[in-house]
Amino acid sequence: MGWTILVILVVVVGLAISIYNRLVAGRNRFKNAFAQIDVQLTRRHDLIPNLVETAKGYMKHERETLEAVINARNTAVSGLKAAAADPSDPDAMKKLAEAEQGLSGALGRLFALSEAYPDLKANENMMQLSEELTTTENKVAFARQAYNDSVMDYNTLRESFPNNFFATWFSFKAAELLEIEDESKREVPKVSF
Repeated sequence: MGWTILVILVVVVGLAISIYNRLVAGRNRFKNAFAQIDVQLTRRHDLIPNLVETAKGYMKHERETLEAVINARNTAVSGLKAAAADPSDPDAMKKLAEAEQGLSGALGRLFALSEAYPDLKANENMMQLSEELTTTENKVAFARQAYNDSVMDYNTLRESFPNNFFATWFSFKAAELLEIEDESKREVPKVSF
């Protein structure tokens, strides 16, 4: 009887250790995935002042648009710092998503206005910065997808039985997805003949 209890106790302790270690690994994976987003968003944020400086020389009377881009960039940088401090904080992730959405909108307006300035469109620096920004946007999308996949795996692990008991006991919080809504992707394409 004593050996049976000891074996059961060893199995339960082994199971608890295994579950705890898997939860820690899952949490570390989603934090690492967020670090990849951090790298790409930082690169994006670093490119924007150069883009604005290049545009300033050509778009002197479009000051509002240029200032809106810089303000949106600064808000996004602040949101990224808050989210990087704790990627499991739902409020920080929501603010980051809203800030990035605002920045994307401001950049869209800047690029739309640049169409009216042929010299700016043809400027080598502007073309290079636009290309780098587009490449970075793609990298952000891939990093965000990898992060959201890691969050989904972690949350599934955290919410599964019997892991959910250990997750509660050891305060493993749910991770928040990073969803940046791009309104242009939701618009119905207009076709006219």
